[in-house]
Amino acid sequence: QPQDELPAPIPSLRHALSATPLRPRSRPDLALPLPHFIKSQQSEVTRILDGKRIQYQLVDISQDNALRDEMRALAGNPKATPPQIVNGDQYCGDYELFVEAVEQNTLQEFLKLA
Repeated sequence: QPQDELPAPIPSLRHALSATPLRPRSRPDLALPLPHFIKSQQSEVTRILDGKRIQYQLVDISQDNALRDEMRALAGNPKATPPQIVNGDQYCGDYELFVEAVEQNTLQEFLKLA
């Protein structure tokens, strides 16, 4: 990458989603509570993002009902459970869609970075 170009925007991962964007469309966020399978999914998402050097923000919704409700509103599903990934106020998808994007090599598009 030439030195005069700015780096690509950086996603933000929300651990139990909050929709407070750091920069619009710059950071996907992931929503996660604490049951074991959710922690396992969160670990997989963070491992992949770390491996690809994509920065993110985890937001814990487990202690804040307003954040949980906000996650569900962004997901468009009143029963959505973490992890849910958003970039700013744009919903990206859930864990299954994240994994599918990784397998199809479309993660940048999924995270709304491309």
